[in-house]
Amino acid sequence: MHKPAPTDHPIHEILQNRWSPRAFSDALPETEILLSLFEAARWTPSSMNAQPWAFILARRDDPAAYQRMFSLLTENNQRWAAGAPLLVLAVMNSLRPNGKPHRWAPYDLGQAVAHLTFQAGALGLAVHQMGGFDAARAAEVYQLPTGYEAMAVLAIGAAGDPAALPDDLRQRELSPRERKPLPEVVFDGEWGRPLIER
Repeated sequence: MHKPAPTDHPIHEILQNRWSPRAFSDALPETEILLSLFEAARWTPSSMNAQPWAFILARRDDPAAYQRMFSLLTENNQRWAAGAPLLVLAVMNSLRPNGKPHRWAPYDLGQAVAHLTFQAGALGLAVHQMGGFDAARAAEVYQLPTGYEAMAVLAIGAAGDPAALPDDLRQRELSPRERKPLPEVVFDGEWGRPLIER
């Protein structure tokens, strides 16, 4: 399914075509494609080049590993994410090598996931990022080292047929995409003065 953003100003087609489907094809991306996604994440800029990210994969062709990660999701996310061929736990190292808190780690991990997401789009895949999961249990299940935190679960694969979704989710899948207008979020010189008027 193709669902480009109805932008007010031109943006690159990879950005315009990025969206978060709930319906996925069950075809697992080939290993070389997966490596390209994580290579894109690897080359993300980060504060002091700390690279405070890590990823744990759960592929459908390993049912035990897939079920272990799937079980971490909220019930609402489980309703649709079962169709995704790949689940990925995005993990952040919240500590610097000297043991002090790494303030920019969430920002850096977010950029790494964004790079992965756009590489996925360039390769014909989609990524749906989820905050609805049990992060504390993820840390236990995967025995994350001290300082590492589970931040998101990503569903990755080719977009599938919305007809496979329950009625309420199918309606959301097919509904128009929306964003706040730029004047609400881009200010010129001071808070609240829009760069452009509506």
